[in-house]
Amino acid sequence: MHAAQLLEHVDDGAALDFLRAMIRFKSYSGTEGETQLARFMVERMRELGLEADLQPVEGDRCNAIGRLRGTGGGRSLLFNGHLDTNPATDDWSVDPWAGHLDDRFVYGIGVSNMKAGDAAFYSAVRTLVDAGVRLGGDVILTYVVGELQGGVGTVRAIEGGIRADCFINAEPTDVNGLTLHAGAFNFAIELRGVTRHVSKREEAVDAILAACELVPRIDAMTFSGATCDEHLAVNRTNVGVLRGSLTSEFHDWRPPQVADFVRLVGTARYAPSQSEDSVMADLRSVLDDLQRRWPGLRASVRREFASHRLSMLPFEVPIGSGIVQAVDRAHRAVRGRPLATGPIRPYCFYGTDAAHLLHRAGIEGIVCGPGGRYNTMPDERVDIPDYLDMVRIYLLAMLEICELEPSASVSADAG
Repeated sequence: MHAAQLLEHVDDGAALDFLRAMIRFKSYSGTEGETQLARFMVERMRELGLEADLQPVEGDRCNAIGRLRGTGGGRSLLFNGHLDTNPATDDWSVDPWAGHLDDRFVYGIGVSNMKAGDAAFYSAVRTLVDAGVRLGGDVILTYVVGELQGGVGTVRAIEGGIRADCFINAEPTDVNGLTLHAGAFNFAIELRGVTRHVSKREEAVDAILAACELVPRIDAMTFSGATCDEHLAVNRTNVGVLRGSLTSEFHDWRPPQVADFVRLVGTARYAPSQSEDSVMADLRSVLDDLQRRWPGLRASVRREFASHRLSMLPFEVPIGSGIVQAVDRAHRAVRGRPLATGPIRPYCFYGTDAAHLLHRAGIEGIVCGPGGRYNTMPDERVDIPDYLDMVRIYLLAMLEICELEPSASVSADAG
């Protein structure tokens, strides 16, 4: 069977129906719907003949792990995607959980981040099974929970022994090949000034005014230690929370007093040649300068883990690596042009589970998935052609990485 014939086995309607079924699970991070979707994925993988089980993570939360066992002789390929989603806001024009479909898009909360990627690699495996194609190497499907808590599901899978020769993380990149992305962690800054009544404002140290000077400086920061322009290009900070008032108890009822306390929470994105410690030192340097400009102000900074229990490290893979080249060849066969690779914006500012697979499990991989341009927004959606092309790209990548069983023959020429 030629690869082109195998691509013809992709059932576009079934692939879209499967994605829509995933969307209908309200799998908010840490809720029962997340676990219900994990159970659904195990059932569907078992229907294909995969070895599939739930893997406990914490409490009732479970990963869904499946394996298409190879006959031997090929390399193994792991696909990684998360099941948890952000909450839907109240300004959607379609039902976020209906799996609405029109002639251009599939809509739904989490469809871009990242159920389309999840469904694409499942549909690629289903195509292999339905066509009766046997691979030499194993294909491992990891549907994890808790990516939005820093990747607790993927870390648990790694601790449980999940390994492969290479991986594809299906986070949304609009079918580009992300080979470098930033590390991500959150920080909290507290400014302590000196309060006075408004009548004596000249004697005060206004923490809110100091914060107004500080925020644009933080948002414009790049960090020390970058070893190349590509590393510098993934530096970014953002202050997302700012609250100021009287004391750390925030006595908001007393505006005639000059505010003596401000709390800011932000996020930092840094490169592989940098570190959380070096970023913290750079933030400390900015705060030291602020204190010099505002005599009497005291400023502190610390790491903040309220929303992420784990830090997400930077990710980088050589463009010449085997997995990147395999996905590039698959992309050329399906789309007729090279795969765009590198620290591609805006995806290079993501934090992804690819970093855990690289640093904790020692597996080389790539981040490449459908969706992205309509990510995490009202009427979140994915372009139908991108989703269906991704199914085919994953399919061809599996053929190259895992190889056919020795007795089979499939030509790599898809054209």
